[in-house]
Amino acid sequence: MKMSTKSFPVLTHLIVPSPSPKPHLIPSTSSHFLSFPQNPLPFTANVHHHKPFKINPLLCSSSTNSSNNAPSDQSQSQSQSHSLTLTQQAIYDYLSELGISQEDCAFISSNSPKYAQMLNDSVQDLEEWKSWSSSSVSNKNDVGNGDGEESVLIGFKEKVVRMAKEKGDNGKVAFLESLGLSLSSAISIARSLSGEPLPPLIHKVKYMKEIFFSGSNTERTLGKNGRRMMKHLSIPIDEDVQQTLAFFEKIEARRGGLDMLGSSDASFRYLVESFPRLLLLSAESHVKPVVDFLEIVGVPKDCMGNVLLLFPPLIFWNIKAIRTKALAFEEIGAVDNDVGKMLLKYPWILSTSIQENYEEILSVFNEEKVPKLSVDRAIRSWPHLLGCSTSKLKLMLDQLGELGVENKKLGQVIAKSPQLLLRKPQEFRQVVSFLEDVGFDRENVGRILGRCPELFASNIERTLMKKIDFLIGIGISKDHLPRTIKKYPELLVSDVDRTLLPRIKYLMEMGLSKRDIAFMVRRFSPLLGYSIDEVFRPKLAFLLNTMEKSLQDVVAYPRYFSYSLEKKIKPRFWVLKGRNIECSLEEMLGKNDDEFATEFLLAPSAHSHQ
Repeated sequence: MKMSTKSFPVLTHLIVPSPSPKPHLIPSTSSHFLSFPQNPLPFTANVHHHKPFKINPLLCSSSTNSSNNAPSDQSQSQSQSHSLTLTQQAIYDYLSELGISQEDCAFISSNSPKYAQMLNDSVQDLEEWKSWSSSSVSNKNDVGNGDGEESVLIGFKEKVVRMAKEKGDNGKVAFLESLGLSLSSAISIARSLSGEPLPPLIHKVKYMKEIFFSGSNTERTLGKNGRRMMKHLSIPIDEDVQQTLAFFEKIEARRGGLDMLGSSDASFRYLVESFPRLLLLSAESHVKPVVDFLEIVGVPKDCMGNVLLLFPPLIFWNIKAIRTKALAFEEIGAVDNDVGKMLLKYPWILSTSIQENYEEILSVFNEEKVPKLSVDRAIRSWPHLLGCSTSKLKLMLDQLGELGVENKKLGQVIAKSPQLLLRKPQEFRQVVSFLEDVGFDRENVGRILGRCPELFASNIERTLMKKIDFLIGIGISKDHLPRTIKKYPELLVSDVDRTLLPRIKYLMEMGLSKRDIAFMVRRFSPLLGYSIDEVFRPKLAFLLNTMEKSLQDVVAYPRYFSYSLEKKIKPRFWVLKGRNIECSLEEMLGKNDDEFATEFLLAPSAHSHQ
């Protein structure tokens, strides 16, 4: 006989007993494994007022394999979707009973599909549920009773709530899954949090996320810093750094890699999985004091994640340990907010292995007779040096020594460009060869190294070659390149689009030709290093409007832009004007004070107008 599946009877005489066996925490491997709906239907805080969905108890019957009694695929799919929606609503109710806000209840119940599936499967697998389903189907007299349908639905949700309570995690598994953790990880971590009520746990997680992820830096910047820290690490590491690297590896293996480190949605789950004790920490008595201390040493609160995400073990340390390690940097002259600045660049400076390596590095520089002040300044500027092995460091020191950069001069170079010491020797030699190809001998390459060491840490294709092409493009011949670069090697590390081109464009707008500018750069290459607003505009205005000279005067003497307008150009001009003396810019400015006084103030001048 064909049985109707449109409605179900009310079994008022049925009393559902408590299940004797304890339900499994792991979902059943039933052949009816259901998928959670992608867009769960909305529901209100009081789900008993929500219009119920129809659920087909035949899905749980042992006769589901019968071709006569089995519902159609579409009907089965709808029933499965409805039962999971009811499970979701039941989770909402259960969380409400635990004192969770409506907003959090909605978020957790909507973002814990595996937990909902587990409860749904567990309820449907209960022998009592199967027995109840069979009895309700066999009671034909009550078919079509609307009140019975409501009772069936309420009974199902009540069973889900009972099952959730039987699990004993008090909603923590659902909450942890909603944070992005896998069900197995959520169950494991929930066990360790057995003594932690859910409401304060939710508050703690929100606070942790605020500290770790409400930074001002972009996600990509954090990832870039993390990769740089790993790239320049070449010493044996301690357990804290090892755990951090394992955390990085988990994120790097996912889509987006370390660029997603600063994303709460992407990386918080891996943070909790890698450091499960994080959720056991007291927000008030432990985490907040650590954050407050980091602020004291110079880490802004909105940049706290830049430190903690790159070195999570730090959050577990007590204040005394952090203070002791931070004060160790007084040896390198760190004062005021210097420690905070170093932490933002390289949080691993507080690790044991990094701090122990400082003495090794200092010993190497002592052998090279490098002033300690220069070494300390280099470390404060680029603390990544502390992660470099002494053997690797010596290789680069040898390269610098071959160009005559030693002792005090070496100290000046590393203080100005400490990242140069982290270059690979072959990369450094490639830059040396590049400059030799441009036309410099070894002696002049060494001089350029002393003047502009950052040039040797630059990429040849993306930086140096691009600047050479630019100089040739504005009219500097290859024969004039060595002379031009020698006077101002900083040209090769200046940004073409943001620095060089805007200055050339401004000079052309003022009336200078491209040929004029090329001539000026050949004679005085620092010309393109001056600011438009602070140098070009005020000095050209004084030249043209007050001194009443032409642009050709500055073409003939581009060094005019190097002198102070207030301290030299104006005073000398007014002196000459008062004595009715006219002279070239070079004659006016190229002399020192004694020479100027001798020629224009003490003796009758041939420049005077009669």
